Amino acid sequence: MWNVLLSFSGLLALIQLLFLPFFPESPPYLLLQKGDKAGCLKAMKQLWGEGNYHTEFDDMMKEKAVTKGTKIMNVLEVLKEPSVYPQLSTMLLLLLSLQFCGLSATANLQENIIPYVSLGVAISELVSIIFCSSIIDRFGRRILLWGGYLLMALILVLLETSLLLSDRFLWMRYCSVILIFLFLIAYGIGP
Repeated sequence: MWNVLLSFSGLLALIQLLFLPFFPESPPYLLLQKGDKAGCLKAMKQLWGEGNYHTEFDDMMKEKAVTKGTKIMNVLEVLKEPSVYPQLSTMLLLLLSLQFCGLSATANLQENIIPYVSLGVAISELVSIIFCSSIIDRFGRRILLWGGYLLMALILVLLETSLLLSDRFLWMRYCSVILIFLFLIAYGIGP
C-alpha cells in the first residue's frame, strides 16, 4: 500500500498548490527583501483584514534599519559561525532521525543496498537545505513553494509508475530510489 500512502502526500501537495495563488506574499519579505512598502501594507490588509497596522509596519521598518548594515552570509560563512551551532545540531539531528522512517524500504531493494539508499537520503536532504538556503533570498518563498510542489507532484507520478512496474523490470527499483532522492530534494527546496 506504499503507492496509496505516497499518493496521499501528493494529493495534499496538489491542494496546497491550488490555493497558493490566493495568498499574498509575506509582509516582512515584501518590505525587508523587496523594499515594497505599498505591497507590504496591501499584504497586511489581505492577511489580517482592515485595520491600522502602522505599529507592525514601523516595527518592520526598524528591523530593516537595524539589518541594513548587516552582511548576508553564504552557507560556508554560516557553518563557521559558532552562534549557529545549536541550530545546526538540531537540524542534523532531525535529518538523521529521518533515516529511520522506512523510506529506504519503499523501492523493495535487496538488504545489502539499503544502507547506501539511507546515505543517499541524507545526502539528498543536505543538498536541498544548502541549495534552498542559497536561493531563497533571490527567488522568495512563493516561487520555491510553487516549484517544490510542482516537482513533488511530477516525481510522485513517476514514482507511482516505477513502483507499479518494478515487478516486471528490476531496474525500475533503482529508478524508484532516484525518484525518492529527487522527491526529498524537491520537498526540501519547496515546503
